[in-house]
Amino acid sequence: MKENIRSATLKNDNVSNVWDDVLAGVVVFLVALPLCIGIALASNAPPLAGVVAGIVAGLIVGPLSGAQVTISGPAAGLTAVVAAEISAIGSFEGLLVAVALAGVIQIALGILRGGFIKSFVPASVVRGLLSAIGVILILKQIPHLFGHDTDPEGEMSFFQPDRQNTFSELLEILGDLHPGSIVVGFASLAIIYLWGRIAFLKRTSVPAPLVVVLFGVVCSLCFDRIGGTWIIGTTHKVNVPVPETIRGFFGLLQNPDFSQLMNPAVSSAAFAIAIVGSLQALLTLEAVDRLDREKRSTSPNRELVAQGIGNIVSGMAGGLPMTCEIVRSSVNIDAGARTKKSAILHGALLAISVVLLPRAINLIPLSALAAILIATGLKLASPQVVAELWRAGRYQFIPWFVTLLAIVLTDPLIGILIGLAVSIIFILWSNLRRPMRLVVDQYLGEDVTRIELASQVSFLNRAALRKTFDNIEPGKHLLVDAHDTVYIDPDILSLIKEYRDVIGPARGVVVSTRGFRDKYAIEDRIAFVDFSSKELQERIKPEEALKYLLAGNQRFRNERRLKRDFSRQVVATASSQHPMAVVLSDIDSRIPAEIIFDLGLGDIVSVRVAGNIVTPEVLGSIEFGCVGAGSKLIAVVGHNRCVAVESAIDFMQEKQAPDLDKCEYVKSIIKSLESVVRENRSKSLQSVNNRGSESVVEADIVVRQNVQRSVNEIVQKSEAIRNLIDAGHVGIIGMVYDVSTGVCHVMKETAHGLGAIQSNDTQSQ
Repeated sequence: MKENIRSATLKNDNVSNVWDDVLAGVVVFLVALPLCIGIALASNAPPLAGVVAGIVAGLIVGPLSGAQVTISGPAAGLTAVVAAEISAIGSFEGLLVAVALAGVIQIALGILRGGFIKSFVPASVVRGLLSAIGVILILKQIPHLFGHDTDPEGEMSFFQPDRQNTFSELLEILGDLHPGSIVVGFASLAIIYLWGRIAFLKRTSVPAPLVVVLFGVVCSLCFDRIGGTWIIGTTHKVNVPVPETIRGFFGLLQNPDFSQLMNPAVSSAAFAIAIVGSLQALLTLEAVDRLDREKRSTSPNRELVAQGIGNIVSGMAGGLPMTCEIVRSSVNIDAGARTKKSAILHGALLAISVVLLPRAINLIPLSALAAILIATGLKLASPQVVAELWRAGRYQFIPWFVTLLAIVLTDPLIGILIGLAVSIIFILWSNLRRPMRLVVDQYLGEDVTRIELASQVSFLNRAALRKTFDNIEPGKHLLVDAHDTVYIDPDILSLIKEYRDVIGPARGVVVSTRGFRDKYAIEDRIAFVDFSSKELQERIKPEEALKYLLAGNQRFRNERRLKRDFSRQVVATASSQHPMAVVLSDIDSRIPAEIIFDLGLGDIVSVRVAGNIVTPEVLGSIEFGCVGAGSKLIAVVGHNRCVAVESAIDFMQEKQAPDLDKCEYVKSIIKSLESVVRENRSKSLQSVNNRGSESVVEADIVVRQNVQRSVNEIVQKSEAIRNLIDAGHVGIIGMVYDVSTGVCHVMKETAHGLGAIQSNDTQSQ
């Protein structure tokens, strides 16, 4: 039964995905057709050359590519290159040979795994590309929204073929308003807006762009009946060449001129198209992967091979060069595409439309398509993105803004290169200023200034590192730590060696090094003690041991734990141990003493028992730690939410859990806590029937009283420890650890053999 339900669910999901892809494919086709023609005209190429490239991109690249929602085709970023190369070669037929050769180069790049470049594009540049495309779509489509359609559709560059630019074209609108286009354009925007906000329209699963196109065609036919200035003429509609026959369509296509195969201009054009097209494909691929609702990752090398095959076929068939195209991909995702079926369908529809349905396609008003693209642009250039990057700081905001501005004022490819240059400058500046992290580590013996080198340390960081060395005061201990560093420039290595062996000692600075790779020939040399050694144990006082524990607890809470070389500590402590303290704590898994006090090997003797009670065995262990091993401090650490204490309270109320009630040895621990519970109740609290806030308060009070009792029992029962306390060699203190905050509170009233205890609100009570 479950298998049948699962199969039915999967089947419904597959049907839904196919339907989403079909609708998205139709929408992308409607947007792609005028864009393909416009880019061809902007490239000084035949109009159908752009359509052929779009068809090949859908039917050939679509199935071969690993991208699920990326749409390929002729792109605005290639228009300047194509126009320049046609002029250099002298004919469009010669350019077709260059397009095919460019495809061969792209296949070679993919096989040689050249797609790795995609991983090195900063996120700020990719987001700048997306935002810029959104701004360009809005600025470029506003004229079409008002019926000002003098430019080739889809022209994305700042400087236009008619010698206008993006902003001057907006001023031209005032002298060229068309009522019919304006009504269709603004009504289409309203439809798109309402379609995403009215519940029953959303549930129809019909994409708003498709409704907008049908609405535009109906309005155009109605305005033809009204007549006058309302008529939406051919200059305000999609303009696909109309051949008389299917054979006539193929007669409009041009063939490559292979007699120019040895022409140096053709080879040069092939390399230019391959490099520019591949770079744009990889950058667009990264941007589209960010937009993908399912956040899939596309193989860049497979994409290069697919683009190469597509360009070979396009060049042979008379089409323009192609690449991954951000505008059509954005529209595809916005229309709800799930898989590459939408890309394949859009290619098939392009072929059918220009061969069989050119007259029907030519009924679509450009203002309706402009509304679709403006809506897509508003999503790409949303104010939320600006606010998010502003909060991220200047290292993210400035490269994003420069990329956006550069793309809007030039073209996508040039703008991306400018954005990459600015990002590289910021990266170099960041490394120049922050090649390291400076931390002061508080070890038991002394404070050590640790320089933590960055992942990459180049010669540009030499001045900053030298300045840091010069600022180290005489008498300090310096540790140069390269554990996380993968590359160090030879100049930096020479500087470190010179400072460690010559300059540092001459200035009274002790220099240690660790973590350098073998090839750098800087061995680990640790000149400080990062564990409790015999010398440290002999000179440390009980108050200093307590202070060190509390400092470690603070580091633990602040996520600033000391970096320790445990392998070295294993060797150093193998022959003997000289702990500074004995810690008696509960067995609770949340309070390992070495972690909550940020300690290393050999620093403490850890005694753990449920309820931190004092039994003969526990007392013997503590005596061993102090008398035998020389510890200077005994810390009894209880904690809130203690299961042993709560079980003792339950036992007194005859509510002991059945599983624990059967444990004979658990009972002995609980019974040892009974006197503390009974004493507490006789003083202040009434018995409660249910575990509530009063019970929690009672448990916390019992925990503190139990710590107090354990401290007293250690002092009273052990004559050896009492003598050490009286002689000032050992101190004892009680603490309560909070499992919810990580704070270890000192109970000053439990102190024996300790002087004035320095405390603050977060560490003591």
